[in-house]
Amino acid sequence: MTILADPTSASGSPPPTWVIGVDTHTDTHDAALVDALGGVVGQTQVETTPAGLARLRAWAQTHVPAGQPVLWAVEGSRSHGHGLTRHLRTAGQRVVEAPKPEAASRRRGGKSDPLDAIHAARATLAVELAADDVNADRHAEPRADGVREALRMLLVTHRHDTDMRTATVNLFKSLLLGAGDLRETLRGLTTVRQLRTVLALPDPDTGTDPGTGTGTGTDVETRIRIQALRRAATTILDLDKTIKAAENQLRTLAKQSCPGLLDQPGVGPIVAATLLTTWSHHGRIHNEAAYAALGGISPIPTGSGRHQRHRLNRGGDRHLNRALHTVITTRRRMKHPPTSNYINRRTTEGRNPKEILRCLKRYAIRQLYRYLQTNAVTT
Repeated sequence: MTILADPTSASGSPPPTWVIGVDTHTDTHDAALVDALGGVVGQTQVETTPAGLARLRAWAQTHVPAGQPVLWAVEGSRSHGHGLTRHLRTAGQRVVEAPKPEAASRRRGGKSDPLDAIHAARATLAVELAADDVNADRHAEPRADGVREALRMLLVTHRHDTDMRTATVNLFKSLLLGAGDLRETLRGLTTVRQLRTVLALPDPDTGTDPGTGTGTGTDVETRIRIQALRRAATTILDLDKTIKAAENQLRTLAKQSCPGLLDQPGVGPIVAATLLTTWSHHGRIHNEAAYAALGGISPIPTGSGRHQRHRLNRGGDRHLNRALHTVITTRRRMKHPPTSNYINRRTTEGRNPKEILRCLKRYAIRQLYRYLQTNAVTT
């Protein structure tokens, strides 16, 4: 391994003389310090408690000469390494996401927590030393905390609540299949009206009508079915309130983070939050092509001979890809003039719908990336 003659990296900062790779876990972190040639200078293991993180920083200060740059390469910077990443950033340290080692090289060298830390440090050093090569890989910078993290948590819980609501509605509908007369009563009603009708049924636990107090005389099967239907209905209506509240919070935070983003055609609170959490902050995504690649929207060539074509990318962040699909679908449905004109022109040229969709996604992510770069609030 050679050291670049240029004293600065492509990022404008001096290349690190020292790199610390950290293999993160729930209870412990293993760290390895390597020099500019990749030689292991020291290793340690600390607990994931605040005291353990403080000991890790003290250990690094002991082994790294004062005034020399150091780069921290943390595996799982937004999962098991989230606390460490936040601790180091607060202390003014430079932190990047450790590159994933190739499976073949890992098998040859064995695998353990200390070895994983060494692999992380050396892989990061290799990327850093090649930073001036335009074709070289770049460091993956951890995403921001603060408002971006709040948006991410709201998105995760919203997705969970939406999935749970769908599953509970399916359960509710399945319970109705054997409900006899009750099923006929609810037939043709909207789901919301079915839920409210079920909740207004006599209480099966007491066997009395809550309005009149008279007995119902239900058999055990009917009693259990109504109990299950009432529980499902209560859950669905509660989830409706939770989902609505989350969407309102997402809308408010999106307006604060990037004014005007919600005014873009096809962009609602869920799409806006997805765009902001993946983009994260200024400087993380170095250009619009990288943002397209992150979302699996960059074209993949599949042509041969006289037929030069591209197909849709199945990789990348699928949530970002889905958000762009929502944007294009909405623009087509609302007869967005530029989108409609593009579809008509490409159709006339002989492009099929999948090719047109790929191109529309690519144009949309370019436009939205530029909007984020220009209008997102710097934190």
